[in-house]
Amino acid sequence: MGRYFHSEVHIQSPWQQVLAAFWQRYPNPYSGHVLTEDVLYREVTPSNHLLSRRLLTKTNRLPGWAERVFPAHLSRAVYVLEDSIVDPAANTLTTKTWNLNHNTLMTVVERCLFEEDRSRPSWTRLRREAWICSAVYGLARPIQVMIQNSYKHHKMSKMTQNVCKLL
Repeated sequence: MGRYFHSEVHIQSPWQQVLAAFWQRYPNPYSGHVLTEDVLYREVTPSNHLLSRRLLTKTNRLPGWAERVFPAHLSRAVYVLEDSIVDPAANTLTTKTWNLNHNTLMTVVERCLFEEDRSRPSWTRLRREAWICSAVYGLARPIQVMIQNSYKHHKMSKMTQNVCKLL
């Protein structure tokens, strides 16, 4: 059985600015763990939605206990596929990301919905969900808890606000 994470935060920037920051967020001084970002596909649909698929290469340090357990030759690079849909009429950006490698260790699927806060148009609401699964015998639970805790401590709204300030 996997783990589930969800959060809802409000970003003190209008949706248009958050959208611009989303497309320009890498590279930035707050996300040194993201090595590359490549657009694989982009299309504007007849209904005026922008569809995109990007490949991100990230690296993250393992916690000490994991470095002792997993082989040194295990690649530290994680390849992440990101699909996104921008609906300019509804002022929404929906993303879905998932890891392409290390699936025998864990699979993480994340969904984010950025939308204009209708009651405060100068703010953006971010709803974030993640599904975390691992089938490593004897270590599935600690791996899932470790990833879930990283989601709890990662302040995406703060990072987004910092990128908005860079624009």
